[in-house]
Amino acid sequence: MKAIRRFTVRTVLPDVLAPLEELAANLRWSWHQPTLELFRDIAPELWDELGKDPYGLLGEVQPARLAELAADEAFVGRAVALRDELRAYLGAPRWYQGLGSHAPATVAYFSPEFGIADALPQYSGGLGILAGDHLKAASDLGVPIVGVGLFYRAGYFRQAISREGWQLESYPVLDPDGLPMSVLRAPDGTAAQVVLALPDGKALTARIWLLAVGRVPLLLLDTDVPENPEELRSVTDRLYGGGGEHRLLQELLLGIGGARAVGIYARLAGIPEPTVFHTNEGHAGFLGLERIRELVGDGLSFAEALEVVRAGTVFTTHTPVPAGIDRFEAPLVERYFSTELLPGVDAADVLALGAEDYEGGAADTFNMAVMGLRLAQRANGVSLLHGAVSRQMFGALWPGFDSEEVPITSITNGVHPATWTDPRVRALAASKLGTDDATACDWTTDAVTDAELWRLRGELRAQLVADARRRMAAAWEEQNPGVPAPPWYRELLSPEVLTIGFARRVPTYKRLTLMLQDPDRLRALLTDPDRPVQLVVAGKSHPADDGGKRLIQLLVEFSQDPEVRGRIVFLPDYDIGMAQTLYPGCDVWLNNPLRPLEACGTSGMKAALNGSLNLSILDGWWSEFHDEHNGWAIPSADSAGDAAERDALEAAAMYDLIEHQIAPRFYDRGADGVPAAWVADIRHTLATLSPALSAERMVREYVERLYLPAAASETAITSGDYSAARELAAWVARVRGAWPEVHVAHVESGGVDASPHVGEELRVRAFVELGDLGPDDVAVELVHGRPRAGEELGDAHVVPLELESHDLGKPAVYTGSLRFERAGAFGYTVRVVPRNALFASDAELGLVALAG
Repeated sequence: MKAIRRFTVRTVLPDVLAPLEELAANLRWSWHQPTLELFRDIAPELWDELGKDPYGLLGEVQPARLAELAADEAFVGRAVALRDELRAYLGAPRWYQGLGSHAPATVAYFSPEFGIADALPQYSGGLGILAGDHLKAASDLGVPIVGVGLFYRAGYFRQAISREGWQLESYPVLDPDGLPMSVLRAPDGTAAQVVLALPDGKALTARIWLLAVGRVPLLLLDTDVPENPEELRSVTDRLYGGGGEHRLLQELLLGIGGARAVGIYARLAGIPEPTVFHTNEGHAGFLGLERIRELVGDGLSFAEALEVVRAGTVFTTHTPVPAGIDRFEAPLVERYFSTELLPGVDAADVLALGAEDYEGGAADTFNMAVMGLRLAQRANGVSLLHGAVSRQMFGALWPGFDSEEVPITSITNGVHPATWTDPRVRALAASKLGTDDATACDWTTDAVTDAELWRLRGELRAQLVADARRRMAAAWEEQNPGVPAPPWYRELLSPEVLTIGFARRVPTYKRLTLMLQDPDRLRALLTDPDRPVQLVVAGKSHPADDGGKRLIQLLVEFSQDPEVRGRIVFLPDYDIGMAQTLYPGCDVWLNNPLRPLEACGTSGMKAALNGSLNLSILDGWWSEFHDEHNGWAIPSADSAGDAAERDALEAAAMYDLIEHQIAPRFYDRGADGVPAAWVADIRHTLATLSPALSAERMVREYVERLYLPAAASETAITSGDYSAARELAAWVARVRGAWPEVHVAHVESGGVDASPHVGEELRVRAFVELGDLGPDDVAVELVHGRPRAGEELGDAHVVPLELESHDLGKPAVYTGSLRFERAGAFGYTVRVVPRNALFASDAELGLVALAG
């Protein structure tokens, strides 16, 4: 029988144990090992049963045990000390507080999902885990971020695997009262709410849940409230659970409702309203429209408000494929904005922001990523390679500019070390290297011996094997109640065998089953009598993706072959709890996406923090960090004739690396049983990758390269009661109107003959028709580089030309020179671009006039 209602009855804690409530209410416990150990010691078996959830534990522990703990002076002393340490952590100045008054006082960070702890299943994969790590690192650095998302009552789905190997989904409903969060309330005690006007006179109401992620408040909007009719209560039912209009409603709530929620929270908390808004992927892009609405209400025009919003907005794209971007039918979007949803904002202006009105775009389509880019003055991809892919993918928004000049930079993702470094690694660092921050240690020192490092890796591998066996037995029991698990489940995997891990979402491009390309070859690797290999695999396919489910089924079917079933396992229900054992326990982390479709791929980073080596296609983060000593690169077969040939070639290369390089290196042991070369690579990985892959490095980059410049731009454009915004909007309109008349009329060159030599100087004079514009409105530049096919310039460099004269009725004359510094093919052109001191890039308007 199913319960018609579910809720949590809380235990009343003795007064001396009140610090436990305070510790459980702040999600800092998810990355603070001493606090986790304190709660574990309350009831170890219940702790494991509840998935290491302090808040849930306090709702289940028996009063007799609490009375026993209340009488335990040592335990009470630990709780008080940790409570006091948490308070000090929350209040003490940190890195960000040393930046000065020019740093923004509040930054709003919007994401559709947040992966913070197993107890809060509000994430599906890398995007959410990245967002959670961003908040945690921001908390540790003191960055005054306010996180904004949605509270999905059923979160993402739980995964089970049928006897036929098919993915089964279930959606357990979460009880908010059993989670470490509270309703945001006004001073009179009423719940704070946001309301969105919808078509047909309807309204969508959402309450605001408040969570504490260390120093960072996280606001989650929830539509399951009595004020909504039944069909609207389910808007926040599931993460990525619906498409079309349901998804549009979620994203309207996240963006518009989220922006309103931030304002409400700022007023109630007495903090400054944000001046910088960070949009983590396009799902939250509508937040810019809500900010425009507020500014229009203050007397600005749409164009003026747009310039203000752009100045303070940062947009991060995580999507290397167009299919991964949310796109809606334009008439559907128009219907929602032809209401009182955003008073003073015309639906036509909204549609123009998301229109694919460029070469290759689709008519009547509203593109969320395109809107996000148009609403943000600063944008970035999440690895060096992904930045380049993004500049190519979105280049049509800036026609006439080479992809290298498209204004999308890159900040490579990082992972939160305190969350993803196994306690055993941290303990070894603390005992031998003086700190439990394993990213700050010198792992090359003899203070940690090879034998100690190898013993650590063995313990982590054994921990994974035990966890895998437990999970498989539990999954069997869930699918086959009352039927004992097969005896061979007790012998799954071995703590002595080279272990390769692969775990991630299962879209086609990540190629879960590339390892099955040659089943006989894989079987031989798994069952090699001298150098065996074992594979631990996990991942969820989107519920609507039957193709992904079929890939899982193929892998599960292979893993059930009696010849290999002890050497390969698919673990169901991949989540944070599994990952925290899986990443450290693997000797090698495998990633084999179709290059360049992996934006970053942070799972391999988490493995590396624990001394695991990577085996990956040179995609995402691995493309910039692989150095021959921290793992292996699978060659990409980019010249293959078709996808099947490419898969075959890359799989063969992967098998060769495992058989001829990886396994021999792992099993080549000295007299002491230690593989010295392998351990040297572990040391190198810990010493060189750990600091670079830290989310603190990532968040520092966001602050220094994007947040601080965005704050400065926002300050400049709002100065003089928005006079700068008004002037810029008028200037943009004037430039756009005059641009068709701007062209390079003539270019003269001199100083060199037909066969110039290195060291000689090329002098250029350009005659430019400016139409109704003046020299102060533009920059004229000499662009030079190596000619490629079709006379396109590669490796281009820009030299500014100086105004020589601008007589009335005549072209403006610009001059400049450059010295030849290398031999070989050379080409150049002259171009004109709009220039304004309030721009972050000369490409901002997408306008350029080229000599031709």
